[in-house]
Amino acid sequence: MREILIVGGGYAGFYTAWGLEKTLRRDEARVTVVDPRPYMTYQPFLPEVTAGSVEARHAAVSLRRHLRTTRLIAGSVTEIRHADRSVTVRPVHGPEYELPYDTLVVTAGAVTRTFPIPGLAQQAIGLKHVEEAVAIRDRLLTAFDQAASMPPGAERRKLLTVTFVGGGFSGVEGFGELLSLATAILKAYPELSPDELSFHLVEARDRILPEVSDKPGAWVVRSLERRRAHVHLNTQLVSVEDGHVVLSSGAEFDSALIVWTAGNASNPVVHRHTDLPIDDRGLLRVRADLRAGTADEPLPHVWAAGDDAAVPDLASPVAGAHTVPNAQHAVRQGRHLAKNIVADLRGGKVRDYRHSSLGVVATLGLGRGIFQYKGIVVKGFPAWLMHRGYHVLAVPTWERKVRVLTVWLTAALFGRDLVSLASVQHPRDAFVDGGRTGAAR
Repeated sequence: MREILIVGGGYAGFYTAWGLEKTLRRDEARVTVVDPRPYMTYQPFLPEVTAGSVEARHAAVSLRRHLRTTRLIAGSVTEIRHADRSVTVRPVHGPEYELPYDTLVVTAGAVTRTFPIPGLAQQAIGLKHVEEAVAIRDRLLTAFDQAASMPPGAERRKLLTVTFVGGGFSGVEGFGELLSLATAILKAYPELSPDELSFHLVEARDRILPEVSDKPGAWVVRSLERRRAHVHLNTQLVSVEDGHVVLSSGAEFDSALIVWTAGNASNPVVHRHTDLPIDDRGLLRVRADLRAGTADEPLPHVWAAGDDAAVPDLASPVAGAHTVPNAQHAVRQGRHLAKNIVADLRGGKVRDYRHSSLGVVATLGLGRGIFQYKGIVVKGFPAWLMHRGYHVLAVPTWERKVRVLTVWLTAALFGRDLVSLASVQHPRDAFVDGGRTGAAR
């Protein structure tokens, strides 16, 4: 029986395994997924997790619940040696070991790209995983609680200052959702003034949201500025030591919450620890049918998709273009991969991947959004409804759809939950401390 090994359980990996389960006969092949997390993160929901509009667990799709016959290994692939048909697995616990395969599927996913900016590693937090989204929300709510008990001044202003670095979809959506949450909860803190709230979005390019055209992008900037946000274009982060933000424009301010969303980098196992062919960006070279290799030299029994694969975009009018690394492509590439792998195993015909964009849609906070499909642009509340409608349909499994819809309906009736659970990040503190620093109960 053939061994099909999938490196990574994100969008592309999950949908590939899910499709293989539905198609393969039990005696035809065994599918194995290696990923350190036991779930697939539905990343478009992360901005709403930061705002409390979606429960954290509802943005995570359990691998074990939905991949019933797939072997799941909790660990990371640290090296791929296709010459030996094996990978090195570093499990969550225990020593590394070698894992052989017959067919390899590389869907490892990208990692957050950072730069050696003073203080960045110590002060910033990313927005790529559920845990980070939860931490961002809890830090904001905790900062409000702390600021409300302090006199006006520099320390209070720092607690109420939020900085996002990166003006792509992840950054803008997270920024807009967190700004919406902060503005909404001010009414629960009569000690605080709206003038003390300060939100900064920093982008190195001359525009945000490169996926939309210039005019809609400029409208988003104006929309955020009308909500008292500060958008710094053509600006880079110079330093953030001790929470003191220094920008290339000369602006300086203190910020208690700093979120880094300035792009992705190729997964290290693909970029540096493999004998598979990669391009100058560190991405795996992939043919239009999602097999690794080039059009003239396919690599047998190796497939790839998602953020780490340079997949030719056959729907683009630009020669040599590659598909953009977003969820829309990763989901469809995963489904296409499963069909092609089965066809290849059975001696059938594999087909090229081709998908024309369905448009782009982004949330900018509760009741606000932007949608664009070619020349059609929708703004404001209708676009926000389109964002919610699209993603509740796109999130996998009916169980998750119902859970997300239930939370949205509950929030519409009773409002968002404003409780911070920041202490869960240090669950033993109360036990070890013995109540010495807390109030008696």
